[in-house]
Amino acid sequence: MALLTIDNLTVEFQTANGWFRAVDGVSLSVKAGEVLAIVGESGSGKSVSMLAVMGLLPASTRISADRMEFEGRDIQALAPAERRKLIGKDMAMIFQEPIASLNPCFTVGFQIEEVLRIHMGLGRKQRRARAIELLTQVGLPNPAERLNHFPHQMSGGQCQRVMIAMAIACNPRLLIADEPTTALDVTIQKQILDLLVSLQDKTGMGLIMITHDMGVVAETADRVIVQYKGRKMEEADVLSLFESPGHPYTRALLSALPENATGKRLNTVSDFMALTETTGERP
Repeated sequence: MALLTIDNLTVEFQTANGWFRAVDGVSLSVKAGEVLAIVGESGSGKSVSMLAVMGLLPASTRISADRMEFEGRDIQALAPAERRKLIGKDMAMIFQEPIASLNPCFTVGFQIEEVLRIHMGLGRKQRRARAIELLTQVGLPNPAERLNHFPHQMSGGQCQRVMIAMAIACNPRLLIADEPTTALDVTIQKQILDLLVSLQDKTGMGLIMITHDMGVVAETADRVIVQYKGRKMEEADVLSLFESPGHPYTRALLSALPENATGKRLNTVSDFMALTETTGERP
C-alpha cells in the first residue's frame, strides 16, 4: 500500500485579478522505501503541492482533491488536532531555506527538543540525549556544544543538517525534502544528498525529493514526476525518463543540462512548439 496517495490536487490563490491556479489536477503516490522526485522549473507548483499536503498554506488558499490519503487515512477529513499529530511525526518536511525556516530567537537545541516534546512526550534529559544523537546522525561535529548555538552562528550547510535532524527526529514514515541542496556549495550538496539517501535506506521511509536539478534526480530517484505550470506533464521511472523522455518539456529540461550543451543557445524550439500544442498555452 502507498504511504501517500493524491488524486487530482488543485490549489488556488486569491489575487487582485481573481483566483490563480498554481496546481492543476496533480496526482501522485509514493511507497515506503521509495524515492520519488518532483522536478520542474521555478513556479511549476512543486513546493505548493507538498505544502498543501502538509497543511502549511494560508487559510485563504482553496485546496481540493478527489483523494488525499496517508496510509489509508483521509488527510482532508482529519480534525486540525489530529492533523497536527500526523504532520511533523509520521510525515515531515525539510524546507527550502534552512536559515529562513529556523527561528532566530531560539537555539537549535531548543527547536529540535520542541519537536520531541510535542510529538514524543519525552522528558528533558531524554530530549537532550535524543537531540545530541540526531546531530551526531546528521554529521555535525561537537553536537552537545551545537545545541546551544543560534542559527546565525552556523553555516548554511550546518543549518540544513539541523533541519534534517528536526525532520527525522520522530522517525517519520514519509520525508519531503524541498530543494535540500539549494544555495549550498557542491561539496556540501553531495554530503546532504548522501545523508538523505543513507537515512532513507536505513529507516525504509518514503522520500519525496523536490528539485529542479536533474543531476540530483539521476543520482537519487526511483521514479520521477515532471511538472510544468502546475500540471503533471510526465511520470516515469528514472532510467526510462533519461533514456527516452516522452514529453517535449521533459526533453527541454534534459537538453538544458551542461553535458548536453550543443554550443547553440537552445536546441529545443520544436519541442517548445509541441509543448504549446499539448498544453494550449504559450511556454
